[in-house]
Amino acid sequence: MDLRSPHILDSGNVMMNDTLTSDVIGRRVEVNGEHATVRFSGVVPPMAGLWLGVEWDNPERGKHDGSHEGTVYFKCRHPTGGSFIRPNKVNFGVDFLTAIKNRYTLEDEPEEEGKEQIVTIGNKPVETIGFDSVVKQQSQLSKLQEVSLRNCAVNGLGDKGGIAKACPNVRSIDLSKNLLSSWDEVVDIADQLKHLEVLNLSENKLKFPSGSPPPTGTFSALKVLVLNRIGITWTEVLHCASRCPVLEKLYLESNGIVISERPTDVLQTVKLLDLSSNKLIDENQLFLIAYMPRLEQLILSDIGLASIHFPDAGIGCKTSMFPSLQYLVLNDNRISQWSSINELDKLQSLHALSCTRNPLTESSKDAQTTRQFIIARIGQLRTLNKCAIQREERRGAELDYRKAFGNEWKKAGGHQDPDKNRPNEEFLAAHPRYQSLCLKYGAPEDGELKVQQPFLLKNQLLTLKIKHPNQLDQKVIEKQLPESMTIQKVKGLLSRLLRVPVSELLLSYESPKMPGREIELENDQQSLQFYSVENGDCLLVRW
Repeated sequence: MDLRSPHILDSGNVMMNDTLTSDVIGRRVEVNGEHATVRFSGVVPPMAGLWLGVEWDNPERGKHDGSHEGTVYFKCRHPTGGSFIRPNKVNFGVDFLTAIKNRYTLEDEPEEEGKEQIVTIGNKPVETIGFDSVVKQQSQLSKLQEVSLRNCAVNGLGDKGGIAKACPNVRSIDLSKNLLSSWDEVVDIADQLKHLEVLNLSENKLKFPSGSPPPTGTFSALKVLVLNRIGITWTEVLHCASRCPVLEKLYLESNGIVISERPTDVLQTVKLLDLSSNKLIDENQLFLIAYMPRLEQLILSDIGLASIHFPDAGIGCKTSMFPSLQYLVLNDNRISQWSSINELDKLQSLHALSCTRNPLTESSKDAQTTRQFIIARIGQLRTLNKCAIQREERRGAELDYRKAFGNEWKKAGGHQDPDKNRPNEEFLAAHPRYQSLCLKYGAPEDGELKVQQPFLLKNQLLTLKIKHPNQLDQKVIEKQLPESMTIQKVKGLLSRLLRVPVSELLLSYESPKMPGREIELENDQQSLQFYSVENGDCLLVRW
């Protein structure tokens, strides 16, 4: 860009005088902390002198749509997105290497300023001033591996070859919220950094090329690419990623993306894909990325997703879609039906799920019951909403689920006799795992399925035996305890009975239904019901 009469600030930032060429059109600029794109350069009658017409990233910052007194000088996407500004008020930024030096080069110590040294160049001795400082700066930059230049007004490459010479070992760069205006400028910088593995370009308004991708070697080592809030399209994503042969993590939050085509021969190495807050994505578009072979983590928060369905797999079968997916994030969506949770059990490799702030999870007053039902419906889940699912929690969740829908199962044709157990298709569609839970724990007995009267305490009492395995002189006693009683309160009761401090008590229980197994009651805040303690079970107390 041919910029005339620039004024260079101490930081290296370029502030323009009133004379510049039309090459500024499309350039990114900063004005008093706000970012914009230059859309016009010229005279705006009747006002004298040269003006820049800019379109602000924040449309509330502007005053008009690029028009003045009936004449359209440039166009904006928003009716108040434009302004006219004098060139000397605009900061066009600095090149990459200048920004690094501004941020990472230590200032000389005062006592060394002006220090002279004699060095030999060829056969001729030459006096130098500040030679130590130059060597120190070069050494300091060459050691850099992680670079953060967020919001440093970086506008491009600068001297070709300078970056490779000054900081050849850089592996991670944060270039978010700068003044880069095109993908080609990014390529120019990356081409100088052969070891680059992590690149963050978020909040830059980049123009992407429509021609052939950059040379193969440009991003040959890149593993992490962050492109949040840059206005990129799906076609441009595939274009840029096509020259990233080892890319593993791709972040594309808040771009208004519509997944328009299946990635063929691209994104094949990606393990993590973040599509959060792209509200135009729907369930059908997800089918286009369903066969990325190595995709292990998929983040779909806040995309407006209302349902999930894998049409290639029937009830109780596994889908061929997302074959490697282990972690799925569905927070802040519109999922309201249990059928979508049932569908997730079809995923072959799913081990972790985050599903907070959806109508399904928010409408229920009992968050614990909702958690139990999700666990029971997805058999291979190990982590839910970032909390590990312990073996006993899964057992309790599955037993409670089996009990909660037992009467519905019987009405649909379910029976304790395996030869007569034929629930209808409607029930199996609503509860695909129910039959397998009956095989795992046995079909629910009639006694378990009696409708309880929740307002009568006697209908919530459990009759339990209490044994003391380490205290043979203690007699076995029998107590009636509310199923809602917490383990902490049970310990308090036993502490008073046995005259043993609560802190020394360890509780577990055994059930006639599971001979030989002992289940620890390790969470003091949970209830007996949470651990699926039932009538006739035996509490084991140790201290």
